[in-house]
Amino acid sequence: MRQTINGADFRRMAISAAASIEIHKQQLNELNVFPVPDGDTGTNMSMTINAAAADLRKVEDPSLSKAAATAASAMLRGARGNSGVILSLLMRGISKKLKGAEVCDGVLWAEALQEGVDAAYKAVMKPAEGTILTVARLAAAKARSAAKENNYIEFVHEAALEEAKVALAGTTDMNPVLKKAGVVDAGGKGWVFALEAMLSSLQGNDVVVPEGMADSDVKDAADFSDFDTDDITFTYCTEFIINRENDLDPEKLRDFLSGLGDSLVLVEDEEIIKVHVHTNDPGKALHEAMDYGSFVTVK
Repeated sequence: MRQTINGADFRRMAISAAASIEIHKQQLNELNVFPVPDGDTGTNMSMTINAAAADLRKVEDPSLSKAAATAASAMLRGARGNSGVILSLLMRGISKKLKGAEVCDGVLWAEALQEGVDAAYKAVMKPAEGTILTVARLAAAKARSAAKENNYIEFVHEAALEEAKVALAGTTDMNPVLKKAGVVDAGGKGWVFALEAMLSSLQGNDVVVPEGMADSDVKDAADFSDFDTDDITFTYCTEFIINRENDLDPEKLRDFLSGLGDSLVLVEDEEIIKVHVHTNDPGKALHEAMDYGSFVTVK
């Protein structure tokens, strides 16, 4: 059983997680009914974490701190959709806790998973239970408990994974939309796939995308044409990244956007501000954001 991991191990774990989500992205798309039934959770999570995998493949023999920082930076910039941004926040918190570390044992890994949860809850304007946030939170709590029993990272991670599976099964009853559809949360399922792949990598079995597998092998998105969309209030999924070019407080932007729509996630680092929001007036959102700097990307 593995006691610790280093930068090379983390790199392999992250790349394996990206491969697993890529393999299962259509399954995740088919589950995607919350917050809106747009059938793209798997695609968004895959694009987000594969941005990290691409950058990690360019880094030879990274330190643990470097590998985690590389993954977090790439995922923040490559994050797509609500689930992708939350996934990037989980990695951002993990990276923050691993900063300066050469190796990671079970205790540090449990703390890193919790830091990821804290980062995600802080950035999401109105956290909803029965989602990836719930799955990640309960898994991190189990990891902290397990670390008190055994400091081996493999033991702690396996405990987190098992709790994540239990939490995922419970999301159906936690969220009325999921209960109505009779499915588990798509984002939470994606996090379980990521944790499973990380464990597999820890145990020496890296996950890889099968040769010949291509986007053409699956549908681009699930068909939700018969799903009741009467409860959808805001119609435009609006995402953008701004270069930070002044000292304006991003919390003011968060406050403005919270009154303009829902599904708001705002995250920042020293260089950029990343926003995801559902709104009926994307023009207002973009106009307000211009005060903070120039746009890097807009969708």
